[in-house]
Amino acid sequence: MLYYLFAPYSDVWIGFNVFRYITFRSASAAVLALVISLFIGPKIIQELKRRQIGEEIRADGPASHFNKKGTPSMGGLIILVAVIIPTVLFARIAETNVILVMVVTIVLGMIGFLDDWLKIVKKYSKGLIGRYKLLGQIILGLIVGCIIYYFPEIPAERSATTLPFLKNVQLHFGIFYIPFIAFVITATSNSSNLTDGLDGLLTGLTAIAAAAFGVIAYVSGHAVFSDYLNILFLPNAGELAVFCAALFGSALGYLWFNAYPAQVFMGDTGSLALGGAIGAVAILIKKELLILIICGIWVIESLSVILQVAVFKRTGKRLFRMAPIHHHFELKGWAEPKVVVRFWILAILLSLLTLTTFKIR
Repeated sequence: MLYYLFAPYSDVWIGFNVFRYITFRSASAAVLALVISLFIGPKIIQELKRRQIGEEIRADGPASHFNKKGTPSMGGLIILVAVIIPTVLFARIAETNVILVMVVTIVLGMIGFLDDWLKIVKKYSKGLIGRYKLLGQIILGLIVGCIIYYFPEIPAERSATTLPFLKNVQLHFGIFYIPFIAFVITATSNSSNLTDGLDGLLTGLTAIAAAAFGVIAYVSGHAVFSDYLNILFLPNAGELAVFCAALFGSALGYLWFNAYPAQVFMGDTGSLALGGAIGAVAILIKKELLILIICGIWVIESLSVILQVAVFKRTGKRLFRMAPIHHHFELKGWAEPKVVVRFWILAILLSLLTLTTFKIR
């Protein structure tokens, strides 16, 4: 919004010219998101406490988690507000990319909010029935897929995704790109939901992923950098860097309250929205397969659940002490903060590996 208000008048005052630069707007979005998180965090936490919206701990979970019962949940509202406001202010919100990523984030946040509300406030043990939640995610993904496929920024690349580690190689899905997008959004939102089980774990992983995809979005939208790195040039992809910066700043601000011992949990309100946001950014910059690397921890968490269920059904034995796998390490004796920090370190290494491969291909 500020871009449209001030950039056209840079000839009146040269200071307005800074709004033309994505780097300035991204940095501003990150700082503002951080400040908003820190400002509204205590207020929302206090309101959640007043309404007695507290987390229910699963009976078969680690014993160390029982003392977390009653910790305010639905704190994802803090992240959503802190992401949306800076994005609206500093991104070029008329761009289709920005609109789509915000719609995905908000809609998944609403689905998660409904799930949390039914589970915590209305005391429905399972919250929103799983098939309804999945249906909402799929429908959202199909709508986004249709918009991208039928109204592409670059018609020749409407159904393309780039392949990691290969230079100038793309995979074209044709009409099947639409269900592929639905799969990516559904998978990332559910994977982040599974990963959200320890204080600060998903928050830190989201900040790392947002930083990595923000860099990729910036260079993808920069003609000189994209040419130098031999990656697909997407003229408006740079605006997604502003969104990623806001997501990064909001995650850091929320981590102030969510770090061990957590004062608030994000609930599905946050976890579904965060996963969908990362998935949407990857889709819009044609780097969907990089999710497997940058969000490698999410992938491992999801696979651990799938393998645990499959092995137990087949043999009656557990492959892990508990799934998702972060609980396995807890039950092995690792302190919760140690599991979280080690997973963060692995995520940073995976993100750095991804960024270095743009030149080593």
